[in-house]
Amino acid sequence: MEIYSIGFTQKSASQFFGTLKAHGIERLLDVRLNNTSQLAAFAKQADLAYFLREICAAAYEHEPLLAPTQEMLDAYKKHKGGWDAYEEAFLALMRARNIESTLDKESFARKTVLLCSEPTAEHCHRRLVLEYLQKCWEGVEIHHL
Repeated sequence: MEIYSIGFTQKSASQFFGTLKAHGIERLLDVRLNNTSQLAAFAKQADLAYFLREICAAAYEHEPLLAPTQEMLDAYKKHKGGWDAYEEAFLALMRARNIESTLDKESFARKTVLLCSEPTAEHCHRRLVLEYLQKCWEGVEIHHL
């Protein structure tokens, strides 16, 4: 099973939707805690669902179960916490939420991409989610777009 990830910042709408379309994405799973910010431009929840449907024939779903808590985000971003501490806290949250059993694994049979705002996956929780699932579910291939 292939699961993709993408961030929307530092991408134009053309680049973003063109990439999704080129990879045949069928479902976008939004793993952001806050998905309605005016700063998100084309990636605001309501607009994104429309654009995905019209441009890519893809479904939009928001999955807050895969998002960090506000406290975690604040500690990392606002209070300049280290990535290692954030990663440790986030992975503990994924274990506590038991995401490997809570998520519908069969829904990932459709070509799914996890969305967050970070331009690359290196310091983004979407990478941590995918690596966690890769350890729990057999046969997961990760592709960062």
